[in-house]
Amino acid sequence: MGLFRAKRTEPVLPLDGVDAVLADLDGVVYQGPTAIPHAVESLSRVVSEGLRTGYITNNASRTDAQVAEHLSSFGLTVAPADVVTSPQAAMRVLVTLIDPGSTVLVVGGIGLVSEVEKAGFVVTRSASDHPAAVVQGFAPEVGWTQLAEASFALHDPAVHWVATNTDWTIPVAGGIAPGNGTLVSAVHTAVGRLPVVAGKPEATIFELALARFGAENAAFIGDRLDTDTMGAKRAGLRAIHVLTGIDRAKQLLAAPQGSRPDFILADLRQLFDPYPATSTSKDGSETTVGASVVRMKGHVVRVVKPGDSATDLVRAGSAAIWNSGLSIHALDVDPALYS
Repeated sequence: MGLFRAKRTEPVLPLDGVDAVLADLDGVVYQGPTAIPHAVESLSRVVSEGLRTGYITNNASRTDAQVAEHLSSFGLTVAPADVVTSPQAAMRVLVTLIDPGSTVLVVGGIGLVSEVEKAGFVVTRSASDHPAAVVQGFAPEVGWTQLAEASFALHDPAVHWVATNTDWTIPVAGGIAPGNGTLVSAVHTAVGRLPVVAGKPEATIFELALARFGAENAAFIGDRLDTDTMGAKRAGLRAIHVLTGIDRAKQLLAAPQGSRPDFILADLRQLFDPYPATSTSKDGSETTVGASVVRMKGHVVRVVKPGDSATDLVRAGSAAIWNSGLSIHALDVDPALYS
């Protein structure tokens, strides 16, 4: 270890000092109807250790009760109040924009309709009912007719537009499918305006969760850098990225400032493992995590030692690139870091 600085940061646990754990769902707890390996037992352990545990989802297709039932079917103990949905966040926004009891055109399914009704608004599916606002969220049944009605309504600039989220993709049982962002984009193309967004990465959904769970130092676990990590960092939460969903090694290496997690985990078992320290050689050219060593000279990034952990290699490569201050597009990156 003579090549490396004597002073090293000691390993820490990802949940040290945390008073609540908030987890994304798609890509973190489950993919479609199936639980992701090790997620359920790991989250059950979080609960057993006395940490307040909640679930945050941008997926607007289901109610909080339906999500809670799904999670409970895996063996987790989850009540509807433990689930924070993007439709709930959308209502937090909408009540500041329109009068109580107003008519709202809903593009989406039961998860969105139920929250609009709970908020005291009148649901319509037709622009001819002169809605005060359009609220748009993902549901598998959303098609051209609903998107067209939203477009008709939104040609009136006085009509407010709130989107639950703008995720481009969503992981489902069959793989990766188009998300609500693609549907919002279709309406945007037709009307030439953009919605107010309530879900991740915007602060509203995190503020709602922190208030509900009474958390002051929460950690958020996600699988997407552009929504989960960015949103957690914006909201001042500890950002934990798990490599079981959308964004993997290649996306982590290229993560821009503001979308870089505090911890990178292979799966949720590593919530309870000491997180290895990152050290840098005296000349700053080599970054080591565990037994993995990555060298960066100029714009060239190479694996010196892959080590015995693919996750440590990703951690080392990410740290080297992030600390360089250089854009990934200007670098010659060893494919062994992401393939």
